[in-house]
Amino acid sequence: MARWDPGTADRLRKAALELYAEHGYDAVTITQIAERAGITRRTYFRYFPDKREVLFAGAEQLPPAVAEAVLAAEEGESPLRTTLAALADVGTRITQVVDPSPERRAIIAASPELRERERSKTAAITTAIRSGLEQRGTDPDLAKAAAQVATIVFGTAFDRWIDAAGKQDFPACLETAAATVREACR
Repeated sequence: MARWDPGTADRLRKAALELYAEHGYDAVTITQIAERAGITRRTYFRYFPDKREVLFAGAEQLPPAVAEAVLAAEEGESPLRTTLAALADVGTRITQVVDPSPERRAIIAASPELRERERSKTAAITTAIRSGLEQRGTDPDLAKAAAQVATIVFGTAFDRWIDAAGKQDFPACLETAAATVREACR
C-alpha cells in the first residue's frame, strides 16, 4: 500500500467506527484501528493525533467557516436570521462531505470523553458565531444570545439530517429545527 494513499484517512475512519461499535470506544486501541485499516500504528499518527480525533477530523475548520459565513451574510436581517442563513450554507457544505451514519452519533453519546469533545466543538462554533455577529456590529449581549440559540438549532438540524439518513435537504432540516424553537418561545 502506498505511503500516502489518498484513501487511508477514510479507511481509518471506517475501521474506527466499526471497532468502536463492536467493542466500545474505551476498549479499542490505535493499534487495532491501524491494523483493521491495513496500516501501521506509526502511519496512523500521520493522519490523526489520537483515537478520538478520527471521529472529529476536520472539525477545526468548522468555526472559521461559520464565522466567515456570518460575516458574509446579507445585511438587514436580525442577528438570529443572519446566523441561520449562514448556517444553512455551511451545513449544506458539511453534508456533502460527512457520512450521515447514526453510528458515529451513538458512539459519541456512549462515551463521556467523546461527549466532552463534542461539547468543545459546539462551544467553538458558538464563539465563532458570536464573534462574527459582533464584528458586524451586533450588541455583545444580543450576539451571545443569537449565537447560543443558533448553535442549538444547528445541532438539532444536523441530528434531523442524520435521522433522515442524509436524504433530507439540510436547509429544510434547519428550518424545521428553527420552527421548533420558535414554537417553544410561544
